[in-house]
Amino acid sequence: MTTSPQEEAPPQTAPGGHPQRWLILAVICLAQLTVLLDNTILNVAIPSLTREMDATTADVQWMMNAYSLVQSGLLLTAGNAADRYGRKLLLMSGLAIFGVGSLAAGLSQSPAQLIAARAGMGVGGALLMTTILAVVVQIFDDQERVKAIALWSTVSSLGFAAGPLLGGVMLNHFWWGAIFLINIPVAVLGLIAVAALVPESKHKAGDRPDLVGAVLSTIGMTSVVYAIITGPEHGWTSGQVLVSALIGVAVLGIFVVWELRTEHPMLDMHFFRNQKFVGAVAGAILVAFGMTGSLFLLTQHLQFVLGYEPLDAGLRTAPLALTVVALNFTGLGAKLVLKVGTPGAIALGMTLVSAGLAAIALLGGHGYGGMLLGLVVMGAGVALSMPAMANAIMSAIPPEKAGVGAGINGTLAEFGNGLGVAVLGAVLNSRFASLVAVSAASLPAALAAADSAEEKARISDAFASGLETSQLVGAVAVLAGGLVAAALLRRAERAESV
Repeated sequence: MTTSPQEEAPPQTAPGGHPQRWLILAVICLAQLTVLLDNTILNVAIPSLTREMDATTADVQWMMNAYSLVQSGLLLTAGNAADRYGRKLLLMSGLAIFGVGSLAAGLSQSPAQLIAARAGMGVGGALLMTTILAVVVQIFDDQERVKAIALWSTVSSLGFAAGPLLGGVMLNHFWWGAIFLINIPVAVLGLIAVAALVPESKHKAGDRPDLVGAVLSTIGMTSVVYAIITGPEHGWTSGQVLVSALIGVAVLGIFVVWELRTEHPMLDMHFFRNQKFVGAVAGAILVAFGMTGSLFLLTQHLQFVLGYEPLDAGLRTAPLALTVVALNFTGLGAKLVLKVGTPGAIALGMTLVSAGLAAIALLGGHGYGGMLLGLVVMGAGVALSMPAMANAIMSAIPPEKAGVGAGINGTLAEFGNGLGVAVLGAVLNSRFASLVAVSAASLPAALAAADSAEEKARISDAFASGLETSQLVGAVAVLAGGLVAAALLRRAERAESV
């Protein structure tokens, strides 16, 4: 690897990159796994949090969204700060902040405290997610970098699979706070390993962090998602919801104007003139939308409706991620891109994700068999579409801005995660409220207020109906988005060939 005059990096003695590059990759993947485990573990704890903290559905959604929204708003700024002040320094800072946030979350006594702790963890997560990829790009040469990034991305699926399992084990033996406290020893181990192994690198004159852009994007997205979450409770035409939505749209509009005019934008809006980039980003958002929103609903369905314990529920969500891991290790997604092209691979993969969501909605209502089929089909779709989308995004961006491209992808994917929980949760709440004539903020509260076994059965059926409707909405959104993304990519490829 060569180093630019503005880049400060340790000397490399091996032609393939840093001599300890594979050991370093293992260390930073451990840090990555810590962040990913936390998100999926929380899904399994939703019923426990609802019961023990008297949390409403909106509270639970904010516990999920506080992390992703803060991380989304800070990803690009964190990447710029890492370039300027040192990637190793910011990686260690991220681990430390994430560990402290985990301690605060584990000791929380109210939903508000837990939401605040999750927001703090989002700051650490933003530092980790950007600096990890920056280090990977630094220590591997061009030939090995693709393989290294592929292994790094596979950790996402491992975390997705292991989180519910680990969460189920923890909740079967400990109280819900243990799912956060388990992050602390991993963060400490990661700190020690990063300090000993990871080389420091930074631009001596890197871009200034776009703090105004970070604040605007975070406020805008938070306002929009707040409107989506509170819509079913207060009414979509209520002043509270409309004001929040209008503030969000207005602030995001100001954000776009600011990014077009500022000298060092956190989000280069000119990327969105490239149809290939827009198509790939749209696909990435909707895959995150479908996966995260679906898992948020599935864990509640398995425990509240089908009656599984937390560990059993975690085990039954694992096939989705395990399918992704298995197909990623075979390299099937990369082979498909070469065979049918990027647009074809994305269209096929997103169609499978949509079909999996529909199978869960239509076949998984009263048993696990149909749900298992849907999870496996969804996993196959993610494994096929994700390599194609990553290839499209990185090929649409100049090589010197590859880190910015990765930051954009991460930001919008995190937004997709929060949007999936918010939108599909809002659809569930609306459908459930329309079918159940009781004043209750959650399924446990509605069941507790029921006077008879027949009433409880009716409430459970209404909740199952709400889940079915929300999954079908997700399926339609993913399918439409996949076809639009593929069409944009196909058009861009034709334009390039002229």
